[in-house]
Amino acid sequence: MDGLWLNAGVARLGHAEEVTPAAFDQIIGANLKGPVLQMATLANHLHEGASVVVTSSTSVYEGAPATSLYAAAKSALVALVRGWAAELGARNIRVNTLIPGPIDTRFRDFMPAAVATFLLSDDVSFVTGSQYVVDGGLLKR
Repeated sequence: MDGLWLNAGVARLGHAEEVTPAAFDQIIGANLKGPVLQMATLANHLHEGASVVVTSSTSVYEGAPATSLYAAAKSALVALVRGWAAELGARNIRVNTLIPGPIDTRFRDFMPAAVATFLLSDDVSFVTGSQYVVDGGLLKR
């Protein structure tokens, strides 16, 4: 396999006192456990020189109310990508994070496939362990 895009996510809003075991399992399961287990299963199928893109979220940096559990799960992915980039670098496999966010054009209705395609291409064969924010300037506001 030459490319892998781990693009899973479930968002569920809730303040700290509203988190239930079921909500915790759903958010952590979909946003963290899923990609971790997918990487564990698929890493040995990646060819030398392959590329992996992992989708996180600008929620990691926003600090918005009622998103802390979701943001925590997506933050963990950012840390994992840096570790995976170091581990898989010996096989010349690149691993990068795509960090989408909402903009006025209903951005969260779709994922920024053009940026993911670019990161999966050989055009960025020298980039690994990096984060690419595609948020329409949200974090600059």
